[in-house]
Amino acid sequence: MKFSLALIFTFSLLFIPVLEAAVYKGQKAYVKKCRKCHGGGQKVAASKRMKEWKKLLNRKNKGIKLAKLHLESKKAKKSWKYFNSKKYRKRARHLKDFMVEYAKDSGNVPACN
Repeated sequence: MKFSLALIFTFSLLFIPVLEAAVYKGQKAYVKKCRKCHGGGQKVAASKRMKEWKKLLNRKNKGIKLAKLHLESKKAKKSWKYFNSKKYRKRARHLKDFMVEYAKDSGNVPACN
């Protein structure tokens, strides 16, 4: 009994992080898709507080609020295809973690400039 509980506990510790979003994946997505228009990640991430980034990119709406901001802007026309894609909705949670980690009130500075 104790062995099986220990085994289950060990496997859960190994696989739970895989299911969660990752800051480094968000940074990678930012560099790949956002940097062309927005420049370095520090400027953009630090433009809002943690609470604001969580609202724009929450799990429930899968980043639709941020996508809507881009889709309503004529300046962001180049990004419309990306924000309408399944790929964006999949990456939104990682992007959220990156933006929250380096938000204005987080005290952290990204190294992707």
